[in-house]
Amino acid sequence: MEYEEARDRLADRLERRYDLEARVAEAIRTVPRHLFVPEEHRERAYADRPLPIGHDQTVSAPHMVAVMADHLDLTAGEAVLEIGTGCGYHAAVTAELVGAEHVYSVEYVRNLAEDARETLADAGYGDVSVRHGDGHDGWSEHAPYDAAYLTCATGRLPDAVLEQTRAGGRVLAPVGDLAQELVLARVREDDIERERLGGVRFVPMQGE
Repeated sequence: MEYEEARDRLADRLERRYDLEARVAEAIRTVPRHLFVPEEHRERAYADRPLPIGHDQTVSAPHMVAVMADHLDLTAGEAVLEIGTGCGYHAAVTAELVGAEHVYSVEYVRNLAEDARETLADAGYGDVSVRHGDGHDGWSEHAPYDAAYLTCATGRLPDAVLEQTRAGGRVLAPVGDLAQELVLARVREDDIERERLGGVRFVPMQGE
């Protein structure tokens, strides 16, 4: 009950502060973030801050997960590619919006991928597909995707991810090295339209 009340307060606060779509706020309200963070950090699971998850990685602050979902404007049944599974929390929020069977996530660190797969299953999101691999390559087997996002900062949007996103789809990612900004790319038939959404700070993308 303590976790549920904390999660409710967090969802209410984020919905008001960031003017979130109601479905996004409900996803934050539903996903048990405390199950996705190491036990020693569970008392801070519903603080709006990133938390360490091992292997020099972090789980994003809840507001960033919510804002990214809001910008992607996800709808039920859309196929979504996630680059950077981490602990699986962001994938679970995405699963609440599109359905777990439509979420495909790639994680560079094998141990994180294995742990996330187990945690997602324990939390009720076992239909999320998790693969260990280099996110620069995307996951061609399930393409094309309606949307894709990166939970790690990249110097440039990976070509494979853009190519695996259908025309009319969108890709959201932190772009930059020391100075990063959130970029929303809308994939067109002949080009890509980019929108800058403001400064952010993410761990760097690994691989390639």
